[in-house]
Amino acid sequence: MPELPEVETTRLGISPHLIGQKIREVIIRRFDLRQPVSENLSELEGATFTAIKRRSKYLLLETNTKQVILIHLGMSGSLRIVPPSEDWKKHDHIGITIGKNLQLRYHDPRRFGLFLRIAASEVKTHPLLINLGPEPLEADFTAAHLHAALKGKSIPIKVAIMDAKIVVGVGNIYASESLFRSGIHPLLPSNKLTKPRTEKLVAAIREVLTESITQGGTTLRDFLKSDGEPGYFKQRLFVYDRKGEPCRVCKTPISHQVLGQRATYWCGKCQRR
Repeated sequence: MPELPEVETTRLGISPHLIGQKIREVIIRRFDLRQPVSENLSELEGATFTAIKRRSKYLLLETNTKQVILIHLGMSGSLRIVPPSEDWKKHDHIGITIGKNLQLRYHDPRRFGLFLRIAASEVKTHPLLINLGPEPLEADFTAAHLHAALKGKSIPIKVAIMDAKIVVGVGNIYASESLFRSGIHPLLPSNKLTKPRTEKLVAAIREVLTESITQGGTTLRDFLKSDGEPGYFKQRLFVYDRKGEPCRVCKTPISHQVLGQRATYWCGKCQRR
């Protein structure tokens, strides 16, 4: 599943092509995504994109009509910029023609994504967005916030930092990598995390996500950047998907366990409870 860095990479990739451009045509080939595509999406023809933002793993395409296109890439979705004349792939479901000769094409083989039209005034109160925690790369995500959010929680720390009500966008890959960098065992009960270790974890989360965005997102089978090229942060992973391989720091074999229905990886020597 595309995680925050992949979504942010997509945002950065499509923004220069969309901002200031008028929507000439909306083409919907399939409506049956995780939720049905908004039937009134085509009413945005003639509107102009004014900003492309991200909230957690959601993209918010703002227009001058105070209407927003809310997109979630789901398990396998991607966006790319193509000429309108380019042949449609089998799983290309939506096209938004912009400017003179460009089209934003939405591709989603598993159709678990979302493509909704909402009012700008709904963004903060929309059911999909209202309960989201702070953005991990913004100022309100602090060690004090995280420590307070974890107080009284006995769930494993890896499960906690993947809870979007506590902090958004720390998906499975980046949770494992952040815990490794901060030296924290993923099974540590959340309420046992000391304030100094919380500070290390917050710093590691910021570091891992920033590096991943800079590198272009993690290479996953279903993810492509807007220019059609895969991201390549996976080359820098220390523990994720490296079961039994030697730790890059101490050579201890990487451990693996399914935790909260997600594959979890750690080094038994570098990471402590």
